[in-house]
Amino acid sequence: MSGPTFVFVHGSNSNSYTWAPLLRELALRGHRGLAVDLPGHGPGAAFSAAYQAPQDLEGFAGAEPVLSRYTFADTIEHVTGVVRRAVEHGPVILAGHSRGGLALTGVGNAVPELLSRIVYIGAWCCVDGTVEDYQSGPEHANSALNDTAGVLLGDPATLGVLRMNWRTADPGLLAALRAAMLADGSMSELLAYLNTLEPDESLDGGGELGKADLANWGRIPRSYIRLAGDRSLPLALQDRFIAEADAHLPENPFEVRTLESSHVGFLIRPARAAELLAYLAG
Repeated sequence: MSGPTFVFVHGSNSNSYTWAPLLRELALRGHRGLAVDLPGHGPGAAFSAAYQAPQDLEGFAGAEPVLSRYTFADTIEHVTGVVRRAVEHGPVILAGHSRGGLALTGVGNAVPELLSRIVYIGAWCCVDGTVEDYQSGPEHANSALNDTAGVLLGDPATLGVLRMNWRTADPGLLAALRAAMLADGSMSELLAYLNTLEPDESLDGGGELGKADLANWGRIPRSYIRLAGDRSLPLALQDRFIAEADAHLPENPFEVRTLESSHVGFLIRPARAAELLAYLAG
């Protein structure tokens, strides 16, 4: 194998396992890649017996969280550490999906000299505002995630995390999750994907730390892979991220590509995404 190493950052409630199909496709095309588990995710995630079957929803809703002890700054430090190790072996392309885009921006702000390219794949890329600013904007108003609130359990203010019951069997809620996340896939594929997710996600979206520092982040070559069928992170919001960055940095605009994919469809059927990433690797 030759060329850069891809370092992948997962999205909300996820972990490194979600990248396995894409990593396989890249390896079969001769490219190196690894996936990061963010702090409090992967083997370090908090799973309680109450989350198993039969579920004890009351016990699950009050189970002690792990993620509440980690901050966005911890996330940036962790990913930066992985990048520092990977760059010892050559150039690094840092890629992320969904909420993982916040980590990409934070790392790009901190160590632009270590990255040969950043690739946002249907990912958050805050430029002129914070996550909260964009969530209150018109481009996010029609996110299909607004119809999936039934997956939430417990009180976030008390827990210090967002807690989701991905093992729900409610047919209406499952249909809403499928529409939001995998409208181009089957219910069986959705259930397989949901069973890779973790119950908890951090409340710390980075705030100002998650916004692009144009002097540092703006130096890095950037690509945005738009997910045309994404109903979780609507295409209009993806395009707003791109337009805002390009308005500030016309000398270093996003290289933009488009995948006909739902929010997670490309993770399940990764061949086309692997082709695009292989192209970006040169």
